[in-house]
Amino acid sequence: MLSYRHAFHAGNHADVLKHLVLVQLTRYLCQKEQAFWYLDTHAGAGSYALDSAAAAKLGEFRDGVGRLWGRKDLPAALADYLALVRKVNPDGSLKVYHGSPMLALAIMRAQDRLRLFELHSREVIRLRENFQAFGKQAIVHDSDGFASLKALLPPPPRRAVVLIDPPYEERRDYDRVVNSLRECLTRFPTGTYMLWYPQLTKLEAHDLPQRLQRLSASNWLQVTLRVRTPASDGFGMHGSGLYILNPPWTLQSTLQEVMPYLVGVLGQDAGAGFTLAGQVS
Repeated sequence: MLSYRHAFHAGNHADVLKHLVLVQLTRYLCQKEQAFWYLDTHAGAGSYALDSAAAAKLGEFRDGVGRLWGRKDLPAALADYLALVRKVNPDGSLKVYHGSPMLALAIMRAQDRLRLFELHSREVIRLRENFQAFGKQAIVHDSDGFASLKALLPPPPRRAVVLIDPPYEERRDYDRVVNSLRECLTRFPTGTYMLWYPQLTKLEAHDLPQRLQRLSASNWLQVTLRVRTPASDGFGMHGSGLYILNPPWTLQSTLQEVMPYLVGVLGQDAGAGFTLAGQVS
């Protein structure tokens, strides 16, 4: 049940897409002086050593952030994201990759707060170590993010970005993300929500985007990045997607600029591509 560890996948193509958008969401909320919260249902360890045995075993970062590392032609939004990665690699070598909560924290202000959930016993220890210096600004919970999220909504400042990012190791995760978003919209309809999901040949993965659109939210964006043709044996993740509720009005145009570039740089064969759809008012 709790075998997934993000260290094996840190900095891969899915992280690039997810963190590119997360940076944009966090920057947008920082435009107003009023505080906001960042809530993460599956926070992981928070930071990952890319030269560790876990990261080196699959080396997925090489076909993700590694392909962007030395480029000088990055679109503005990608350059912003990569600057945060460079900041924790000051010698110019790509050795450390921050996860979602650390990237968000790098942008957030003193008045903003993080509430992080993680169930994996080893990951939550590392998460606490990574955030212990930030006191009450960043509180780590060793609990089920799906079950615990609803108790924090709406947050006191009535502004938040919520990341729902399960590993989808269990089939029920596909039902839980839909049900969680539905309940979140009931409790806190004005929050900004970002759901990550994998592109796999499994039926439940194929059906998830349509199920999300049936939530009938009034403001949403759905973006996918496919880096290769699905394997003939059905094995492995060939891409990933994000479903964003209440996105910034600027995000769609940003993605229209960035996604063709990402396909060109991260694409591994002729099956690479992207989709972008939404309803933003």
